[in-house]
Amino acid sequence: MTDLETPTDLKDERLIGRQGLRGAAEGLLDRVRGGDLGVLPVVIGLIVIWSVFQALNPIFLSSVNLVNLTLECAPVGIIALGVVVVLLVGQIDLSVGSVSGLTSAVMAVFFVDRRLPVWLAILAAIVIGCAIGWVYGQIFNRFGVPSFVITMAGLLGLLGVQLWMLGAKGSINLPFDSGLVAFAQLAFVPVWLSYVFVVVAAAGLFASGYAHARRRRQASLSAVSTQLLVARSVLVLIGLGVVVWYLNQTRGVGWMFVLFLALVLVMHYVLGRTKFGKSIYAVGGNAEAARRAGINVRAVYTSAFVLCTTLAAVGGVLAAARLAAVNQSSGGGDVNLNAIAAAVIGGTSLFGGRGTAFAALLGIVVIQSISSGLTLLNLDSSFRFMVTGAVLLLAVAVDSVARRSRVSHGRA
Repeated sequence: MTDLETPTDLKDERLIGRQGLRGAAEGLLDRVRGGDLGVLPVVIGLIVIWSVFQALNPIFLSSVNLVNLTLECAPVGIIALGVVVVLLVGQIDLSVGSVSGLTSAVMAVFFVDRRLPVWLAILAAIVIGCAIGWVYGQIFNRFGVPSFVITMAGLLGLLGVQLWMLGAKGSINLPFDSGLVAFAQLAFVPVWLSYVFVVVAAAGLFASGYAHARRRRQASLSAVSTQLLVARSVLVLIGLGVVVWYLNQTRGVGWMFVLFLALVLVMHYVLGRTKFGKSIYAVGGNAEAARRAGINVRAVYTSAFVLCTTLAAVGGVLAAARLAAVNQSSGGGDVNLNAIAAAVIGGTSLFGGRGTAFAALLGIVVIQSISSGLTLLNLDSSFRFMVTGAVLLLAVAVDSVARRSRVSHGRA
């Protein structure tokens, strides 16, 4: 054993090198014991939530309700995707709801009142969202103001700008015959194309995994076996195929949800396979160590804030299109809290450095499932807030316990 090798390092290397399905299962079990839970808690929680609501109301898992659930997930889920990025660098953005409300108001004013082309109105909203994140980054880097304070001020200030823009009328209706509203409410993927997407997803998963494994082998490192890659891709093919088939029993898969999934996949690739993504995790894990390693920490912080507010703008535009209206309450209510809660419930650590883009997807599905299930039971929003709060507290508690376990096992 060399001076740089530890028993933990050798153990991790043996886990990576295990072959076959049995080896993969043993490796997963060992990581769970070491506190590396991944998405396992949220998947188990989702199964429990769905089972309970289905037992109480058989309509819950109907194709009609699940299609509605996917459409409701997309706008806030996209906002939560941006929150994931900020949490990964160990910061927080409390203004994502106000950013989404303001940018949707900008889009509506330009599109309806000023009669600009819809694409130009959307572009203006996204640019403003990007600019807000840049301002946050400059204040954070240059003056050292905590992100909690910066974004809290942004929450209040941007809400005021939104109310000022909407003026006395307080509401702007979007034309139902516009392409934006049709995209959010009526656009669904053709049946044949939905199955093509499933095949492409499974094939892409295998190709990506195989290329990554080949690069590791070329570098004389252990890698995932081809057998496991094939089995994983087949499971994805069957699982997604069943889901798509079931949703196609009614309206099918909405293009807005496809956009959400595409953004999740793109962000997953960026975070996991690019230098920028590795810098995000490095800064979130230890900012000082990242700085000494040559990473431009300030640029990473600014980029994280910009990504967060830009995605909040996209989510705000889609939320407005879904309702075909923008008003003084757009981006308000529980949008802000649901976006942050979705990121945390989905498995993103509040301590920074841990989480994936899929946290936004899983977290928002949990939150919308709770909302949908309680609505079907004719329970008011008070119960939804209480249940969501309990789930959020449980998710943070699990993360804290898992973090202690990782520290004790030398995996922190």
